[in-house]
Amino acid sequence: MQSPHEAPLSPGDFVDRLKREGANRYHAEHPFHLRMHEGKLDRAGLRCWVENRYYYQTRIPIKDALILAKSDDPAFRRAWIRRLHDHDGDGADEPGGLAQWLRLAEAVGLDRDAVASCRDVLPGVRFACDAYVSLVDQSPLVVAVASSLTEFFAPDLMSRRIAAWEQHYRWVDKEALGYFRVRVARARRDSEEAVDFVTRHARTRDVQEACVSALIRKTEILWHLLDCVQQKVDSASPVAPLHEP
Repeated sequence: MQSPHEAPLSPGDFVDRLKREGANRYHAEHPFHLRMHEGKLDRAGLRCWVENRYYYQTRIPIKDALILAKSDDPAFRRAWIRRLHDHDGDGADEPGGLAQWLRLAEAVGLDRDAVASCRDVLPGVRFACDAYVSLVDQSPLVVAVASSLTEFFAPDLMSRRIAAWEQHYRWVDKEALGYFRVRVARARRDSEEAVDFVTRHARTRDVQEACVSALIRKTEILWHLLDCVQQKVDSASPVAPLHEP
């Protein structure tokens, strides 16, 4: 373990460290995601994930609003506020990510209003997602931004998800996959902006280490969310009889 009081990493080495730590822990390789992409989820399993993941989606604009409030730089705020519009929409013609996710919920057979109410979200999922908001709230600006850098890996995951759903879950209307399609480009854009900000403002080794720790914590939160969903799905699966009748 390197001392945080050592000389700061070069920008290139710092980015490499962030990408390496994030890639080693990203939830793309979680067993539940692997099952999803292999077409091994039934309709109930897919619905459970969609419903619970929606709660995470609702936390994203909240954490982005907290990040906005930490900055004194109008240019930063003008750029970052786009993320709120991406998820909340513009209130007129452009649906945001939350509306797109509710469209997905309807497509898998869930009640839109019930999902939007978040009343059936698993306690562990709620705890994990609220922990992300707390992480952002309690961190300085550059560290809070660094926690969003799981977006480095989102475009590949979204692309794989689209292909898997189109192949294995053909009963879901392809038009309902709009959130995933949009995020391929937006996550790439957002991660590029965020990593540029982090590399410019994390000027000391201790701040760089705090940024790495925040990214690791975010991957743990995403992983825990899937742990909770997987446990629920597996507990609801019918148990095969020990002996054939």
